[in-house]
Amino acid sequence: MKKETDIGKQKTNVVFIVLDDVGFSALGCYGSEIETPYIDSIAHNGLRYNNFNVTPLCSPTRACLLTGRNCHAVGVGMVTEVDWGPQYPNKRGRITERAALIAEILRKHGMATYMAGKWHLVPGHEAASSGPFDNWPLAKGFDRFYGFLLGMTDQYEPDLIYDNHRVQRDKKQNYHLSEDLVDKSLEFLTDHLSVTPERPFFLYLAFGAQHEPHQVPKSFIEKYKGIYDKGWDYIREERFKRQKKLGVIPPNAELVERNPGIKPWSELTEKERALFIRFQETFAGFLTHTDEQIGRLLEFLRAKDQLDDTIIVLLSDNGGSQEGGWNGSIYDAAYFNGIEESVDKLFEKIDEIGGASVSPNYPKGWAQVSNTPFKYYKQDTFLGGIRVPLIIQWPQEICDKGAVRSQFYHAIDIMPTILDVLKIAPPQEFDGVAQMPMHGVSMKDTFKEPQAPTKRITQYFEMLGNRAIWHDGWMAVTYHERGVPFHEDKWELYYINEDFSQKYNLAERYPEKVKEMEERWMEEAGKYNVLPLDDRMFHKGYQGLQEGRTLFTYYPGMAHLPSGAAPRMTLTSYSITIPILRLNTTEEGVLIAYGSHSSGYTLYIKDNYLIYEYDYVGTVYKVRSSIEVPIGFSVIRFEFKRKKLIQGIGKLYINNELAGIVHLERTLPFVLSVEGLDIGRDRLTPVSPHYPVPEFPFTGQIKQVNIELLDVPVKSQSSHCEGKQPIYIQLNGSIILR
Repeated sequence: MKKETDIGKQKTNVVFIVLDDVGFSALGCYGSEIETPYIDSIAHNGLRYNNFNVTPLCSPTRACLLTGRNCHAVGVGMVTEVDWGPQYPNKRGRITERAALIAEILRKHGMATYMAGKWHLVPGHEAASSGPFDNWPLAKGFDRFYGFLLGMTDQYEPDLIYDNHRVQRDKKQNYHLSEDLVDKSLEFLTDHLSVTPERPFFLYLAFGAQHEPHQVPKSFIEKYKGIYDKGWDYIREERFKRQKKLGVIPPNAELVERNPGIKPWSELTEKERALFIRFQETFAGFLTHTDEQIGRLLEFLRAKDQLDDTIIVLLSDNGGSQEGGWNGSIYDAAYFNGIEESVDKLFEKIDEIGGASVSPNYPKGWAQVSNTPFKYYKQDTFLGGIRVPLIIQWPQEICDKGAVRSQFYHAIDIMPTILDVLKIAPPQEFDGVAQMPMHGVSMKDTFKEPQAPTKRITQYFEMLGNRAIWHDGWMAVTYHERGVPFHEDKWELYYINEDFSQKYNLAERYPEKVKEMEERWMEEAGKYNVLPLDDRMFHKGYQGLQEGRTLFTYYPGMAHLPSGAAPRMTLTSYSITIPILRLNTTEEGVLIAYGSHSSGYTLYIKDNYLIYEYDYVGTVYKVRSSIEVPIGFSVIRFEFKRKKLIQGIGKLYINNELAGIVHLERTLPFVLSVEGLDIGRDRLTPVSPHYPVPEFPFTGQIKQVNIELLDVPVKSQSSHCEGKQPIYIQLNGSIILR
């Protein structure tokens, strides 16, 4: 229950700033050449932590941060786009009611709660504009929300939610999402301070940056021209030396070797070097641009005399991302379908990297640089995936400004720390629901005591079958190959207290210690609901209200439907039937579009002809009708008949007359598009570059759009059904069955 006395006692505001896919060394104050002066100023006036850890993936870290509990225990052991169903209570894509979020608790104690940015704590099937809204931010303790619900969105054409409804982005020139998120944050806080200045506030600002797509105005990219010509080997060594000089790594730390598969820079071709340089220039410019937006927030707080009364917590959700593959990427669906993009094809688009027409992500070589001095990446349970920057500024209590703290802590420890700061006891019951105990502990004593011992003794990690456990300075870790039985995984052993960068594997020297750590991992896994292990990233899962459906009817005027709530039109035959009315030959436009500039399909009328396009990450299959679409009532139909695994034949029909055939040699097996489906127009980024106007809205009349999935069992489409074998992919793009 809200206590008026709490407001008077607690004049401390709380701001969380979460960056996405930013590795340990990416910030200037952690050794980078990338300019982040505003973030550096937070470090200069606060504390940097060099032994802070998260989960190796987006949603699970956010669940830990906002609940103070381990991710599997609260139901978010994986990204939330897929709800794995009742068989996997640790991967339901939403946070259990038994773990109230920090926003819910702070609001009960009189604080205003605002959020801007990436949520990523709602199942994909609940992200539609019709809800259900139980797991949207406003139902989880936030008074106001502006941002996006799922894991990623375009920086220039984002899928935006304002409170509980979808909105289109501001149509001003030079729009960028990061700027928009800070604009809305300042708007929320301006309203708050104008009307209720005595009331403390909680702001959760979660940028889409630095998650792909790496998109930023060209001037920020050009700022780094020539900086990365030295290559990733040299830049990594430079960062390592700078880290020692800054004191963010110990003097005896050693730089690990290049990750397996990363080529020495000297062995790359000129074309590879030029391409990879452009990717990293774009990443660097993107981060500097994000830093400028953080600077705007800091200046606002300073101008409104709030900065001294505010505790700021800045962190990244995981390490630098491997999802750009070996060569980098410009099509976001490529990684999710196991497709490695070729250097030659990427080079053709080199000048577009950073712009609105592609969705760039840098190659693995630069991802390891981001994670200097560690090995491996996001998704992995080695330090490269889980050790990230943490900066805390609190002028009221932190006097040791600019210092570094080395206690081992985890994302689950942030919420208990804030509650400790605000003198709020974690509730044993919340809104009538018994609460699980906090798994985290308070770090508050480190604010004033540099040598305070860590209160965390043990911490497990798990992601996609990769496992690790830290206990009293020792760390055991596995690198799991997808499809290999878990009992065959090799455990490595490191003594992190003396081997900061996790370089020396001691498993052969101390086999009994390995066995002890593996057993301890199993104990923690049992305690926190980690089991059963499952290494599938691509899993159809439970589809909520759409479970078992094969027939879908959509009407014109429907809001953009995100992919997680749209029909699953991969690895299946299907038909699309659309009754329309055209009063004259000028009426044209998109009838249905599902996808983005990276992948997907569109069906539209242009110059009186019906056109279908399917974009397989840059390879476009297209057919134009052999006859014109008549004036008056017509029934448009497209049929796709799957042949073999990912091949098929598409047929256009106009009033039941065959009007065109297209052979699709390849279709996407797992993720058709990160963006979703639209009726009567193509919102966000366009599937086709051939539209004469943005969105190309249909100017005739659509009665409805009927989609029928033809190969899917009616009872359930979930790949966890008994007797059905899941499909796996290898990252080199080949498809295997297991």
